[in-house]
Amino acid sequence: MERTAINPVTWSVEMGFNQGELVSGQARTLYCSGQTAMGSDGTPQHDGDMAAQLALSLDNLEAVLAAADMSLGDVVRLNVYTTDVDLLFPHYGVLASRLGAAGVAPTTTMLGVTRLAIPGQMVELEATAVA
Repeated sequence: MERTAINPVTWSVEMGFNQGELVSGQARTLYCSGQTAMGSDGTPQHDGDMAAQLALSLDNLEAVLAAADMSLGDVVRLNVYTTDVDLLFPHYGVLASRLGAAGVAPTTTMLGVTRLAIPGQMVELEATAVA
């Protein structure tokens, strides 16, 4: 499998994402449900703490990827849903640094939403991985 970054403009690379990613060759694709700050027992965690919710959401995403023998390094698409875009931005470096450490800058969309499915949850990460 080969990944090629597609960036007709380059400003997004500095923010940690590519405008597009071309994936070619034989590959496995994993479509991940949105991951939030839920404990392993299904209870919401870190009410009101955006930084902690973002970190746990990433941990939960990594757990799904690992169960498919993949990692953050295989993520080619990431949708970020948040109930407070302005509050998320100061913590966005946590996400960007973990993706950067994995050597990827997946195509990314961030959307502000009225609420998420579970009350108190502030951020949800939905990913597509290819390996």
